[in-house]
Amino acid sequence: MDINSLNSKVVLQENVSLKIYNTFGIDVTTKYFIEVKSLDELQSVLKFSVDNSLSILIVGGGSNILLTKNFEGLVILNSLKGKTVVEQNHEQVKVKTASGEGWHDFVIWSLDNNWSGVENLSLIPGSVGAGPMQNIGAYGVELKDVFLELEAVEIMTGRVCTFTKEECHFGYRESIFKNVAKNKYFITSVTFLLNKSDELKTSYGAIKTELDKMNIIHPNSRDVSNAVIAIRQSKLPNPKVLGNAGSFFKNPEIPMENFNKLKAEFPDVIAFTGANGGMKLAAGWLIEQCGWKGKLVGHTGSHKDQALVLVNYGGATGKEIHELALAIRESVKTKFGVDIELEVNIY
Repeated sequence: MDINSLNSKVVLQENVSLKIYNTFGIDVTTKYFIEVKSLDELQSVLKFSVDNSLSILIVGGGSNILLTKNFEGLVILNSLKGKTVVEQNHEQVKVKTASGEGWHDFVIWSLDNNWSGVENLSLIPGSVGAGPMQNIGAYGVELKDVFLELEAVEIMTGRVCTFTKEECHFGYRESIFKNVAKNKYFITSVTFLLNKSDELKTSYGAIKTELDKMNIIHPNSRDVSNAVIAIRQSKLPNPKVLGNAGSFFKNPEIPMENFNKLKAEFPDVIAFTGANGGMKLAAGWLIEQCGWKGKLVGHTGSHKDQALVLVNYGGATGKEIHELALAIRESVKTKFGVDIELEVNIY
């Protein structure tokens, strides 16, 4: 194996356990493992992977992956750090953030600077670089709402590229990096446009109810963040305590005609208006109606408080969790005639 292209600062490790690098806590190994902390290091590692025909897996927070077997290629741990104010005026600020920064850390840093726009996205696990890949969203806000551009390195050439919002092709839990550009780029930084005054969105989900419980009548962005954190902590298990990757499935959108038929048969179906003129169904409700919520299957199961979340109760394999996900998907298809897509990436 030719290691001449590797930056002298990086360390090539072999047969490394990935248990601490994925929030499910799945104990599989990777043949090769390298941590990168700079653009130069990254470009040398990518050249090394290409020169040696190694498949690569990029790991940041490890919160949106399910590892079902040992990885026979190179795992690159993204440790690119840094947050910079690019430009600002009286109303807004442009912030460039390295992709290896923790997402929630970035949210709190923004709030500490009295900038708003990402408070509804508080406590979402993972790294900044993973955010645009699936256009993370919660409580009426999506990453694309505050996104300006990102920089990424083309894996095959090492070339640094810039992607605008339009070029990212953002959709519901979707971007170009999940389809036509999948595995072709390593995102190195993301630039956001944040507000210097509070422009709050509190009507979605239980935010207003939570603010009322907190006796807050005139909330600011920090209050909204605290409310979102409280809601998420009340119904989502902490991956540091119970292995999980958050929501395992997407909420499916179906045409209005199909929804009307479904509602006639299931009057209590939970749904809301979708982005494409149809109705978006609550996948958690569909799964719960099929009897999976809180059900234990071997070492895994659907969480007792949130059916969308599959968990590792200890000792579960990635294959076991994946098989459960497929069984849930099939039962929803059989009962409701609706296909729910997996949100987590399977390896």
